[in-house]
Amino acid sequence: MGNSGLFKNKMCAVQLNAAATDFISYSANGNTYTLAAPVFEIDGVLVSGAAKFGTATSSKLSNEVTEYRSTGAMANGIKITLVMQVADDNPIVRFQYILSSDTKHTLTRVTDIDRLDYLSYSVANLPEVTEIRFSDFQELVHSYVLFEEKVEDRQFDNSFKLNGPMLVSSDVNGAFITAVEHGSQYPDPFITFNLTPDRTVTISAVKGNIYDGQVISPEKPFSTIWLQCGAAKNVDELAGHFRNFILNYQTVNMESRKPYIFYNTWAFQERDQAWGSGKYLNAMTQDRIIAEIDVAHKMGIDVFVLDTGWYEKTGDWRVNLKRFPDNLKSVKAKLDGYGMKLGLWFGPLHAAMSSVMHANHTDCIMSWEGKQSGIHPIWETEESQNLCLVSRYKDAFADELIKLVDELGVTYFKWDAIGQYWCDDPGHDHGDANCTVKERADSYAFQLGTAMQYVVNKLCKACPQAIVDFDITEGWRSVGLGFLAAGKYFLINNGPYYGSFNIPEWVRNQSNVFIWPGPARTWVCRYPLRMDKWIPSVLFLTHYLPDDPENSQILNIASLILGQNGIWGDLLGISDEGVARFGDYLAKYKQVRNDITNARVVTSGMVSGSPEIYEKLADNGRGAVCVFATAHGKFSYVTQHTTDKKWWATEGVIVNYDVKGRAVIEAEFTTGGAKVIFFGV
Repeated sequence: MGNSGLFKNKMCAVQLNAAATDFISYSANGNTYTLAAPVFEIDGVLVSGAAKFGTATSSKLSNEVTEYRSTGAMANGIKITLVMQVADDNPIVRFQYILSSDTKHTLTRVTDIDRLDYLSYSVANLPEVTEIRFSDFQELVHSYVLFEEKVEDRQFDNSFKLNGPMLVSSDVNGAFITAVEHGSQYPDPFITFNLTPDRTVTISAVKGNIYDGQVISPEKPFSTIWLQCGAAKNVDELAGHFRNFILNYQTVNMESRKPYIFYNTWAFQERDQAWGSGKYLNAMTQDRIIAEIDVAHKMGIDVFVLDTGWYEKTGDWRVNLKRFPDNLKSVKAKLDGYGMKLGLWFGPLHAAMSSVMHANHTDCIMSWEGKQSGIHPIWETEESQNLCLVSRYKDAFADELIKLVDELGVTYFKWDAIGQYWCDDPGHDHGDANCTVKERADSYAFQLGTAMQYVVNKLCKACPQAIVDFDITEGWRSVGLGFLAAGKYFLINNGPYYGSFNIPEWVRNQSNVFIWPGPARTWVCRYPLRMDKWIPSVLFLTHYLPDDPENSQILNIASLILGQNGIWGDLLGISDEGVARFGDYLAKYKQVRNDITNARVVTSGMVSGSPEIYEKLADNGRGAVCVFATAHGKFSYVTQHTTDKKWWATEGVIVNYDVKGRAVIEAEFTTGGAKVIFFGV
């Protein structure tokens, strides 16, 4: 890219222009899509981001993406830098704007709505428009799920506002996508795709994106969220490119994209509390954990995660020496001997009252409507208070995690209990006393996601093998494309609560409904697998049960290998035969798990129907097909892809090949259950 403002890869070209209405011209497959310049409210006046850009600089990121930076001067003299990331073999481009100035300016809010337009474009010649959402928390399955909603003319006619975070527009000649990297719970938007009767789409801020009086100065540049756009010949091809972009090019933290098999101790802790000792932490002992690691190794687990209770107190995050007298050294040595990774649970906001972290960050204590965060015990440990991540505390927390990498060898970090509306304090980095209370609360909620990404990126820069997942097993959390630019999601633990189904208290024996062996839990957990059309399922960790009997184990194995890759339960309660069964199946899975991760899901049937089929076959024909049924009988399926001629299947499966090399599968069920067919094994 030079003075012309043009750069290309193998699949697209981007032209930067000085005109407000023709700011970015994106071309692919013989089609050109024009994006208008961003608009900012600065010093009380709306200012276009249009600028004549200078020569771009470029650098190669560790994920083989090229990052370009080009700077120009806006009409008011403020400098705008366009940062754009492009992979050689993918048409999706990722970009953001950075405003800087040699003199002091302020972002302002003349109205009670943020006046900031990130981009706009016309879909007048693109008759088919679809909103892609996955920030909808569905109580039926107690999970965030994917929705593809067709956008009708009547919505344009009435100037509807859509949440996204993705919007796809298409005609017979091609399909175009725009997307925003942020997170919010539908229907509580921070950013919307605004429609107008002339079929213009404008991606606009709603709240929290800026606060009134936010300074732009040499010391304080203003960076927007990241945006994405791209095109392909049709929507299906576009979905494939977008999924590949999210998997391989959205982040440099590539460990989060690898299909490790995870085990987490929480399910047994919860069982022990409900059915045994009455305490969540009684099972968190060195002897039990070491015994579980032996079983986990035989089963084929890669990452062993100690959930809450491994620590003495929150904030300082030191090992509880009463539970682990040698500071987790025996645990780590056992894991190292088996080639397994250590993972630990964290509540990033919690700091025990006696912790050094709390003492050093009293100015970072969360407050809401003038009252400091309540003091409460965390999972049967010392009383704690919440600290605000949108403050200087985020660096201290990141440093604490980096120290734990060095001291304990932990490389997997499970983050829990991070709510989006918990702080409106005027002393942090989300608005001062000159802002309204609502502005500060909205700014905190908006910035929380970017603060979380900041911590993960700082950790991963110091420790590239680190993985962070964010627990979104509850509603009202920051869910969207934003966090996926740094880590992954922990999607489903024990699933829906009894309260979700209005089941009275006297019926309950534990808070969750679907906690037993058998098919019901797997229905709930497989429901979000449709995400994989656009976003790889490997980024939505979901835990399946390993409990006997055999039929239930095969159901759970067939489900987890589709990409969600999580296991939890009572490992010491599994029969020797059951442990060996997991070890056998998962050893086969590991031969093709990279292919399954790369493959986009093809589905047939409905969850809990007969049959319910998932095809995960890569371009090389390797991968798996999993067939589920609740009824007995014979079911047939022909793969969409050609397949490797080497295969292995569970009992009751016959595989033949048609003239085009596709597998013709006959699966016979004598009772409800699952069949697994591996190709390339």
